[in-house]
Amino acid sequence: MAQLIKGKDVADRLNAALSERVRRLKDKGIRPCLHVIRIGEKPGDISYEKGASARCEKIGVWCRKTQLPEDVSQEDLIALLKHLSQDDSVHGVLLLRPLPKSMDEHAVVNCLCPEKDVDGMTDLSMSSLITSGNQGYAPCTAEAAMECLDYSKIDCTGKRAVVIGRSRVFGKPAALMLTDRNATVTVCHTKTVDLPAIVREADIVLTATGHPGTVDKACVRKGQIVIDVGISMGPDHKLCGDVVFEEAEPVVAAITPVPGGVGAVTTSILVKHVVEACERSSCQSNS
Repeated sequence: MAQLIKGKDVADRLNAALSERVRRLKDKGIRPCLHVIRIGEKPGDISYEKGASARCEKIGVWCRKTQLPEDVSQEDLIALLKHLSQDDSVHGVLLLRPLPKSMDEHAVVNCLCPEKDVDGMTDLSMSSLITSGNQGYAPCTAEAAMECLDYSKIDCTGKRAVVIGRSRVFGKPAALMLTDRNATVTVCHTKTVDLPAIVREADIVLTATGHPGTVDKACVRKGQIVIDVGISMGPDHKLCGDVVFEEAEPVVAAITPVPGGVGAVTTSILVKHVVEACERSSCQSNS
């Protein structure tokens, strides 16, 4: 049986360290602040907002919220992002996406200053992943997957890694982060020919397609580490990941469950970014 990489264990370790960092900031009279912007009443957005708010409260970070109507104009949203970019009391901004189809998402997110882009939305945040710069932060889900590897003491050096999915939210940043850890990375996607053959060759598999059954028994072998980031409703109407868990778990060396895996770590990474942004801001203020 595989080692289960449980998100709660990873998040608990992160939260303990973050609580101490927040305590030190508060001793200096500084309180980290996250501002969450939600448009409309999408259940997924509401759930994530609640999770982020609860995690902030647990760690001691102030969480402010703005809820906007579905028909909010792009101009008003941009004005809000620009205002928050200039607000010294706010250290991180989370804009829940996807945005309404009437908006140019690329134009909107790039109105936020990268120093407060705690979920890796902006072009400057993405470019920092390539240049190893310190503007902005990695997308939270991609970094959460890396945190799961770190917690399990998995050394990526020299390993063959396959990332299934090429989105800016996960696939592309995860591939860059694995490369920085000295893995040899292959990115697969919907146009990949003979996906199982490629995935079987991997030592580390990260998948985030949102399609149940993407990784089944034909894709796995002994010794693999499987990080399942996908989340969707399966044929039995239960929450599931990309991996057919009951087929992969008896074979691989370690695997994240869904639910209870990477998703449980993501909000802790979000709060970690807010705390880091606050610490950077504090250092700049004192210099």
